[in-house]
Amino acid sequence: MARRILRGVLAVFFLIAGANHFRAPAVYLGMMPSWLPWPEALNCISGIAEILGGIGLMWSATRRLAGWGLIALLLAVFPANMHVALQGYMPGFDFSPLTLWLRLPFQAVFIALVWWAALNREPRTS
Repeated sequence: MARRILRGVLAVFFLIAGANHFRAPAVYLGMMPSWLPWPEALNCISGIAEILGGIGLMWSATRRLAGWGLIALLLAVFPANMHVALQGYMPGFDFSPLTLWLRLPFQAVFIALVWWAALNREPRTS
C-alpha cells in the first residue's frame, strides 16, 4: 500500500515537474551549465522524460523501465543542480545559497524513492 501511494506521489511530482519545463523554460535554462550544448533541446528532452517517467510509474508493464529512466534522468540533471549551488542562485527563485547546497543530497533521496517504488521487487506472499 505504501509503495502504491509513493508511486502516485512520484508520478504527480514528475508530471508537474516535466510540464514545468515547458511552462517556465527560463528557470531550467538558467540552471544549465554553459558547457552543455543545445540547452533548449536538453530542456525539452528532460521535460518529456519526466512526463513519460511519471506516466510509466503508474503501470506495472512500464514501471521498471520508467524507474530506470527516472534514475538516469536524476543522475543526468545533477550537474545542473551542482551548477546552481556553485552559482549561489537559482533563476526564478529566492533561495539562499545554503538551501541550494542542502538540496543536492535530495537527488539521492529521490533516486532511492524511485528505486523503492519502481524497481525493488515486492515480497511474494504465499
